[in-house]
Amino acid sequence: MIDVSILCSAIERVQPRAVSYEEPLATMCEHLAGIFQEQEAWTQAANTLARIDLESGMRIVENDFKLGKYIKISTLYLEDGDAGLAESYIKKASSLLSSCKSQALELQYRMVYARILDSTRRFLEACTRYYDLSQIDGTIEGLVLEEGYQAHALEAAVTCAILAAAGPQRSRLLATLYKDERTTSIPQFTILRSVYLERLLTSEEVKAFSKSLQPHHLAKLPEGTTVLERSVIEHNLEACSKIYSSIKVDSLAEILHISLDRAQTIVADMIVEDRLPAGIDQVTGLVVFTESASPMDQWNNSIEEMCKLSDAIGITAKNHGIPIPMND
Repeated sequence: MIDVSILCSAIERVQPRAVSYEEPLATMCEHLAGIFQEQEAWTQAANTLARIDLESGMRIVENDFKLGKYIKISTLYLEDGDAGLAESYIKKASSLLSSCKSQALELQYRMVYARILDSTRRFLEACTRYYDLSQIDGTIEGLVLEEGYQAHALEAAVTCAILAAAGPQRSRLLATLYKDERTTSIPQFTILRSVYLERLLTSEEVKAFSKSLQPHHLAKLPEGTTVLERSVIEHNLEACSKIYSSIKVDSLAEILHISLDRAQTIVADMIVEDRLPAGIDQVTGLVVFTESASPMDQWNNSIEEMCKLSDAIGITAKNHGIPIPMND
């Protein structure tokens, strides 16, 4: 094996004249990146691959080759938890996806992009993408999926749905996951059922769930809580809205195990963002919950509005002497 220091020295010497030595430089960078990867020096491996000029006009580089390299660099940065740099390279890959001829590369892209969304706490989008990946079956162009791949993607989708901000979109995703028969066999099913049924989460459930989480799921947020704690607080607040028609803010804070000011802030934020149908009575210190219309109520209201509109059109036509065709 070529010594790392020799490779690094050679690359540094060739780099200023990279235009004349693109092929040898690319070969050396790939070899050095492979060594760093074996040593689990992920960022060094990514930085080394990133030195390859894939946009040079001096040589013809196939789009699939460039796509594969961008995905690889993004994956390596993710291994060290650098979601920012990973996203910058996956965006470069996105522009090449439309011309991609390889289903295997497209699948790798989707895997990495889902992980990036997860790492950057865009949990609703990540959940959707993980769930789509969990439904991929079989072999793609010779790429045999790892055993348990679907279950892993499904578990990741459930985790992201639980950690996502409470609201209507999250509720729809939870319904889809809960009704999927496969979720009954995953470790997170117990907490998924509680969240879907809008029950108050117990500390035991939260503790058991936290054991399956990754470090970025437990990271501290600017307000001092972790991602998991914020999700649990918002869920339990939403669950309270199904139990009480109104409740004192201080009582709500006690149930949620947070300060009075924090409870007021969270309630206000969720109301403003249309994630909680409620109002705050500043005089009495009450949070008054209002029922959002059910899908059936929305359907009935739509039919009622349509009937009213039809009547109005009929009356207008009659007043202007316009004949209205009638069905036999």
